[in-house]
Amino acid sequence: MNRGLFVEIVWMSIDTVRKQKMRSSLTILGVLIGVTSIVGMTSIVRGFDESLRSTIQTIGPNTIFLIQFSGLSLSSGDDLFDLMQRPNLTPADAKAIERQAPSIANISIILGEGGPPTQAQLQYKNRRTKQLNILGSTESFPELYQIDIANGRFFTTGELNHRRSVVVLGQTPYQALFPFTDPIGKTIRLGGKPYTVIGVLGPRPSPGGLGVGQDDFVVIPHTAYQKQFGIEIRRAMGGRIASVMIAAVPHPTIDRNDAMRDMETIMRIRHGLRIDEPNDFDLLTQESAVRLWDQISSATYLALVSISSIALLVGGIGVMATMTISVTERIREIGTRKALGARRREILWQFLLEAVMLTAIGGALGILFGSSLGLAVHYLTGFPISLPWWSYALGIGFSATIGIVFGIFPAIKASGLDPIEALRHE
Repeated sequence: MNRGLFVEIVWMSIDTVRKQKMRSSLTILGVLIGVTSIVGMTSIVRGFDESLRSTIQTIGPNTIFLIQFSGLSLSSGDDLFDLMQRPNLTPADAKAIERQAPSIANISIILGEGGPPTQAQLQYKNRRTKQLNILGSTESFPELYQIDIANGRFFTTGELNHRRSVVVLGQTPYQALFPFTDPIGKTIRLGGKPYTVIGVLGPRPSPGGLGVGQDDFVVIPHTAYQKQFGIEIRRAMGGRIASVMIAAVPHPTIDRNDAMRDMETIMRIRHGLRIDEPNDFDLLTQESAVRLWDQISSATYLALVSISSIALLVGGIGVMATMTISVTERIREIGTRKALGARRREILWQFLLEAVMLTAIGGALGILFGSSLGLAVHYLTGFPISLPWWSYALGIGFSATIGIVFGIFPAIKASGLDPIEALRHE
């Protein structure tokens, strides 16, 4: 097929789509919904994936996390209701490990990160932040998370013990509240209560794409956190689920597995577990957290592709129905063109291009709506998103494939019509 004829067929296809506005719009809508779900959900899932991996990577490979329960227990088949009945971890558990485990060099408690997050707004004069994660921790938080202090200092053991209302800002609240002012010594309101800013943390590593949300947090002494937000020292079903996590780093000369065994022994004694009873807590490392998330993310992506494929299948059936009706309505036109010398492959290309054009328009609009959906979720909730180039290519590729696969049958039907029978058609 020469270039001039191909261009002519393209323009004929555009003209046909333009004349059949309602039918074309409904067909485009089906594809648009499918591609929007692909691009939008990919941006959200991938953004969370990169954010979580980046957070995990900021923790040293030897750091051990002690939490009430995690995905490891769920993936091993434990019942969620039973897991929620586990006793909450407490600051006293961390102190016991610090006293009784000589293999542990550094230990820290982190409230607001081992379960449902604690969020609040920050205010300085007439400036406000969005909802930010509030973390309560110890003076070793920067060392544990390997974050530099960009300005000021971190809180001390004395401030921790005396429940001082001091706060260290992440980069997001720092830039929102003090774009042109030194924040050190200023008083802000955190969840309605006054706190003195004593430091600013440096930026945390951001993942690819838009990579947002890494610095949307502040850190206060965990004693001040308990004073303001509370912490339930009882079973979760008897009160709120406390977001408590304990992190420990073994001595450089001690093997990490030995340190984990020490922590396990201490916690089993504290919880009064018999030899034949399983642990009612989870111990995690960077490696196990990454492996667990790999399993979860793989299943999530599979579910995403499956759901999006159903939406695209519906759009594809709409394309086939639209093109089949179009062929039926234009039988005389096809007969006339064939009588004037149009070849079979030219008729085939015309109807196939019409189908591809419909799905391509739906794909382009789906990319636009999907990207807008991801950005809207981020700006409204602060949820991290990522919009890699391949998600756009995936959307366009899916939509074009739908046009070819579901448009080929009507196109073959149109190209195979007998010109004499077509001209007789009423």
